[in-house]
Amino acid sequence: MATNWTQFAFFLTITMAFLSLCFAEIRFSEMRNEVRSIVPLDEFGFTHKGRLELNVSKISISGKNSEPNLANVGFFLCTRESWNHVFQQLEDGEIDCPLRSDMVKKVLTFTSLKTLNDGNLDILYNETDADQYTLLFANCNSGSTVTMNVRSAMYNLDGKGNVRDYLSAGKTVLPRVYFLFSLSYFIIAGLWIYVLYKKRLTVFRIHFFMLAVVILKALNLLCEAEDKKYIKRTGSAHGWDVLFYIFSFLKGITLFTLIVLIGTGWSFLKPYLQDKEKKVLMIVIPLQVVANIAQVVIDETGPFGQDWFTWRQVFLLVDVVCCCAVLFPIVWSIKNLREAAKTDGKAAVNLMKLTLFRQYYIVVICYIYFTRVVFFALETITSYRYLWTSVVASELATLGFYVFTGYKFKPEAHNPYFVIDDDEEEAAAEALKLEDEFEL
Repeated sequence: MATNWTQFAFFLTITMAFLSLCFAEIRFSEMRNEVRSIVPLDEFGFTHKGRLELNVSKISISGKNSEPNLANVGFFLCTRESWNHVFQQLEDGEIDCPLRSDMVKKVLTFTSLKTLNDGNLDILYNETDADQYTLLFANCNSGSTVTMNVRSAMYNLDGKGNVRDYLSAGKTVLPRVYFLFSLSYFIIAGLWIYVLYKKRLTVFRIHFFMLAVVILKALNLLCEAEDKKYIKRTGSAHGWDVLFYIFSFLKGITLFTLIVLIGTGWSFLKPYLQDKEKKVLMIVIPLQVVANIAQVVIDETGPFGQDWFTWRQVFLLVDVVCCCAVLFPIVWSIKNLREAAKTDGKAAVNLMKLTLFRQYYIVVICYIYFTRVVFFALETITSYRYLWTSVVASELATLGFYVFTGYKFKPEAHNPYFVIDDDEEEAAAEALKLEDEFEL
């Protein structure tokens, strides 16, 4: 038994670290011959007016014992901090089931069942202690399995009129946050259209691609704002989640493609892609398809699914691979520019291009690091009441990346690369020479 608890503790620790990415809502879970002793269902940040509606139907318990101990089967709420104490109690043998711990909040046990098979249980649980809680199901009867349908709805009552708010306490402002950011991108798209019109004689195809990326990002955020707005009010997305997934998929593919195209110098340095650069796109695009499938599974099934953790790992792995893959074309462009600077006699031109691509390389790395690593770090250390701040920080970093990319690679009426005098050419050649000596 101790080994089982150790394995589950590791699983639950990792799960809780990522649960904050999911938005609580009315969730339906179907368990069929569930063998796990502990099943995490959802996580939610309660205020002092928190409520949990739990409806369990078609309950069936089977196993070695004809009469299982129903007190060992049920649902409970637990904070992340409390779980560490519960796990220690299990390891020390003080308790044999989390439902017996004084560190958890017991919501419902199967002792309330009138009949063992095909039973139904309903409860409205009031949570007055504001905190971030995880709803879990426990079955501590060794060798038994449970089959049932579970409907869980966690929400807070708005103090003004006791209106239900199905978004976690730390994320209830996210509809407004996403809407404001979507508005920002629509404004940027309008400005970009104006720039393209004013400098239409020097516009490349990639500039129209940039416009498409910005518009898709704006639509993605708008759909996410509406998605969270409906979840906040009703507990379900009413179809907005479908639009959100569609635009999220298109935004992800186009953004990574844009980074690859800019990194290769397509349209700026050359009108074509080399075979190795095409291979990068052939890797990134299918991986983005997999990443979006994983995102849908993660959001729609919830952590109770046995494959949820696997899909979560797939999503993180694919995202990391995509982020690494898009860096290679930028590195190749920097290498080619350095070699060209030594042979074509245009040291100043190539030095300026080289500087630009180096800056873009650094910015891409910072963008990836901030929106992946720093975002998760902020989610971990920030109080549950202010989890929205990590979203704001991530979106600000993304907005800054878009603005930097547009500013640095905007269409120019007079290309500064080719307005170089002899003195600048000699100075650039000397700079490249000193740089080579330094690297050697």
